[in-house]
Amino acid sequence: MKKMMILLLTVVIAVVLGACGNGKGQNEGQNEGQNQEQNQNQDQNEAVEPKLSAKEMITQMTKQAGQPMFMELDKLTLKRFYGIDAAVLEDFNVRMPMANLSSNEVAIFKVKDAKDIPAVEAGIKKRAEEVQKEFQSKKADQYENAKNYKLLTKGNYVLFVISSKQAEMTKVYESFFEKNGGA
Repeated sequence: MKKMMILLLTVVIAVVLGACGNGKGQNEGQNEGQNQEQNQNQDQNEAVEPKLSAKEMITQMTKQAGQPMFMELDKLTLKRFYGIDAAVLEDFNVRMPMANLSSNEVAIFKVKDAKDIPAVEAGIKKRAEEVQKEFQSKKADQYENAKNYKLLTKGNYVLFVISSKQAEMTKVYESFFEKNGGA
């Protein structure tokens, strides 16, 4: 209970600080460049293997961040939307809105072999571009979410999040990789 309260307080502080530093005059590509730079700076060997499946992790992330219900992709729709061959994955879960009213999307991929991570990341970037194009002239807030997507690699896991609650969802995701997390 105490850990949950600390986690919630940390999330609230992160959201407030993030909102304070969120300027409107940023270049469009700046945030994407920051996301890519963050990914390159991650030490992939520090991660502890999560005890949960990709589906269980996403269920917890969306529940704790108060995200709406999503539909799940199967192997065929994964290939169609992301261009990723499920054969290179040990585990995955992808959830997206049932209707094109929201740009929210979350995915976790666990590759069998680390050499396939660049292909998975390329598929994610392609998908992010498609979502951005879809919402560019429709809804400004959803387009902003899509531009500021999160791509994070830890060990053989790759996370992709498009959401206004990206920070909260990422925080929950990262807790799965802590020594006592993921239970």
